Amino acid sequence: MIGNSLRKGIWLAFGLSVALAGRASSGDMKYETVFETDFSGNLDAWRVEQQEGGSVAIKEGKLVIADKKGCTVWYDRELEGPVRISYTVTVSSVERVSDMNCFWMARDPDHESDLFAEGHGREGAFAQYDDLSLYYVGYGGNHNSTTRFRRYLGKGVKPLLEGYDLRDEAHLLKADHAYRIELVADESGARYFRDGELIFEYADPEPLLRGWFGFRTVWSHLEIDDFKVERILKTEDES
Repeated sequence: MIGNSLRKGIWLAFGLSVALAGRASSGDMKYETVFETDFSGNLDAWRVEQQEGGSVAIKEGKLVIADKKGCTVWYDRELEGPVRISYTVTVSSVERVSDMNCFWMARDPDHESDLFAEGHGREGAFAQYDDLSLYYVGYGGNHNSTTRFRRYLGKGVKPLLEGYDLRDEAHLLKADHAYRIELVADESGARYFRDGELIFEYADPEPLLRGWFGFRTVWSHLEIDDFKVERILKTEDES
C-alpha cells in the first residue's frame, strides 16, 4: 500500500526543478566497491527476462542486448543504499536507436525479499513491471523522442509529472556514442547522471534504499561495459 506521505510528497518532489547542466557527480564522496565487471566472463551474475526474437550474450568483452519485443537484464543481487551504480552503454546504429533504459532499487510488493520469486510472471514485456516499486529512466524512448524519469509506486501507479519529461535534442540519444551512466539511491532520493551531467534529481519522501538493478530496452541493440556497484560511505564531515 502506498503511504499517504508518499502520495502527497511525490507531487511536491516532482515540482522541484530538474538540473540539466553544470552539475557533476560528487567528487568529495567516498565509495566502497561491492561488485564490478568488465564482462570478460559469463552471465552467472545476471538474470534475463526477454520476449521472443531477442538475445543476450557476452561478446568481445561487452554485454550485448539485441532485442525485438522487450528485455530486462537484472543484476541478480539485491542492493542496499546508499549506493552508486555506474556503467558504459552504447546504442548501436545497427538497430533502431531508442530505449537506453534502466530500473534501480526495484522491489515486488508481493515478494519483498525476492524479486525472482517463483511465479513472478515477468517475461520481458514492459507492462509486466508496472506492479513493482522502483526508479526508472527511459532515455530516448518512444523512437528516441522522449527521456523520462518515473518513480513507480507499486500496484500499477507510475506517475509522469511536470519537469521529468525531456524532449529536446540535447537529452535524446546519439547513435554509437558510449555514454557513462551513474545512478544514485540514498536517503534523499534518486539521481541520474549522463557523462557526468546531472539529468534527473528526485527528492523522495519515502526513498528506496533496497532493491535490484536492471538494464531495460526494447527493439534496440545495446552494448554495455564497465559495470560497477559502490556503497556510498559517509565522509568525515558527515559522521
